[in-house]
Amino acid sequence: MTTPPAATTPDHVGTPTPGRHAGRVAVITGASRGIGRSVARRLAAEGAAVVVAAKSVEPHATLPGTIVDCVEAIRADGGTASWFQLDVRDTDAVEGLIAHAKAEHGRIDYLFNNAGAIVLGPVAVVPPKKFDLMFQVNVRAAHATAHFALPHMVEQQFGHILNFSPPLHLDPSPGMAPYMVTKLGMTRIAMSIAEEHRGDNIAANTIWPVTMIDTAAVRVNGMGDESQYRTPEIIADAVTELFSRPPAECTGNQFTDEEILRSAGATQLDIDRYWVTGVVPEHVLTIVGEDSLMR
Repeated sequence: MTTPPAATTPDHVGTPTPGRHAGRVAVITGASRGIGRSVARRLAAEGAAVVVAAKSVEPHATLPGTIVDCVEAIRADGGTASWFQLDVRDTDAVEGLIAHAKAEHGRIDYLFNNAGAIVLGPVAVVPPKKFDLMFQVNVRAAHATAHFALPHMVEQQFGHILNFSPPLHLDPSPGMAPYMVTKLGMTRIAMSIAEEHRGDNIAANTIWPVTMIDTAAVRVNGMGDESQYRTPEIIADAVTELFSRPPAECTGNQFTDEEILRSAGATQLDIDRYWVTGVVPEHVLTIVGEDSLMR
């Protein structure tokens, strides 16, 4: 019998900057729970209209959060949001998502490709079928959402595309190559979009956490323990800061969450407030850079 993952940390709305994203429209995939949900709530609290997209409409037996109750939470806080049920592997559904955002809210300013699939293991262990799943949910979906969103961004000469993926590197990825291939592919897509649309006032960047974020995926895969987790709020703070920057001045970057926050003036004390337990671990298990858990 599979033991269900422990409940993740609750939503964190934090301290929003009122009106910072007023008039903007954000499309967020994988937004029923965890990082996507936290980013959706923060952008809405700062004035953006948010399209909350994911598969979960009905409550899951062990995983809290649906796109419906995310939208309800946003509206209860006075924000503007709509939900769209989406399997990012379905091309027609992705096209429908972008059409919904345009029809419902009038424009598409921000696209956050947060939906992801993770199956950790070496090549000899991960079945091709599982690799196909990760490719479809990670890299192919990042291409599909951008493919349908970019014409609208070009027309309005404004846009931010952000992929949740790590910085590119040439190191081997022992024990997790199938997964890392797909995540690094998302980064390559973002970097290419940045160059292809540098003259259109459209930014394309990536963001990746320095260490584990408290999500169901992290807990299910047994990546460290709660003492090593930061709350999804750190990503929400970083994303809303990034989206506030002029696209032409902030594109083609492979950011970590800490890099964005520190560049905006965050101190070490500010960074340390995101630990789930409220205590800084003696040794931080990083998932980016040399000697990290994920390469």
